[in-house]
Amino acid sequence: MVVEQTRVAAIDLLRSLSPEQRALAQAAFDTPDHQEWTYLPGDRPGLPLSSLTPAQQQLALRLIALGCSERGLADSLAVLDAEVLLRGIPALPESGDWEGTVLGGRYYLRILGDPAGFEPWAWRLNGHHLAIHLTLVDGAISFTPSFIGSNPATAPSGRRFLAGESDLGFQLLHALDDSQRAVAVVSPDAPDDILTRHDPVADPSLLHRGLAYGDMTADQRQILSLLVGQYVGRAAGPIGLQTWQDLTEQGIENLTFAWAGETTPGRGHRHYYSLAAPTFLAEYDNTQDNANHIHSVWRSHRSDWGTDLLAAHYAAHR
Repeated sequence: MVVEQTRVAAIDLLRSLSPEQRALAQAAFDTPDHQEWTYLPGDRPGLPLSSLTPAQQQLALRLIALGCSERGLADSLAVLDAEVLLRGIPALPESGDWEGTVLGGRYYLRILGDPAGFEPWAWRLNGHHLAIHLTLVDGAISFTPSFIGSNPATAPSGRRFLAGESDLGFQLLHALDDSQRAVAVVSPDAPDDILTRHDPVADPSLLHRGLAYGDMTADQRQILSLLVGQYVGRAAGPIGLQTWQDLTEQGIENLTFAWAGETTPGRGHRHYYSLAAPTFLAEYDNTQDNANHIHSVWRSHRSDWGTDLLAAHYAAHR
């Protein structure tokens, strides 16, 4: 259902674009830069959101909302609010329109392949601190790599960004007993950034193992499950459910939690954690700008860029 709705939404958006807009928005699925991405500031391939008319913006929002959960959509759009605070650039007008704004010019929408055809296709929304990548193959969807960051983590107004990712991480850490914490805390010093960075293929060997789900109490496991849910819950329901199914089938007892850095929350307390399973990883860090600058990522060793879906597709159609 989500796959077909997404296909229709993408077709509707492409049909609304002028030839000039479409030339920026669409590229071949096998374009050489398909797997290139970053969460750093700067230009990206694609159509700037500032180029969309209000009517086109609603079509784009429909596409994004279909791929994301309600919370995932809200967290993604909150990145734009944080960018206003960080850069001191003009906020969106009261209408909320992206057209012609400095802010909209920092985020880019791109469709790879032809959603009206039968071959695999993808869409992405990229910009500073935001990377949404959906790959659609034969009725299935991949949602990773998925990155959401925020600078500031806590605004002068007191508004917090990615609060769940932060609070549940500390809640789990503080629920551990001394012997468990000795395993989970892998370093007193937090790294300056997520360890997998924006590499096209995430390297799980970069992450520390930490404390396994199988070595936690029932209450601790519940917190860890909620923490994983902060990441997989960014995606539309069916996508998140498939991820949970994969985690379970691969042995959720192998899921691990590793912490580095300070163990007290708040500005100035640099901290980092990672979650890792056979095909799943998530990283969170709040270290930069006096520990008021969050990076968080969800990757899959199996389905980033739809790798597993594409392998099955090409095997069936060769």
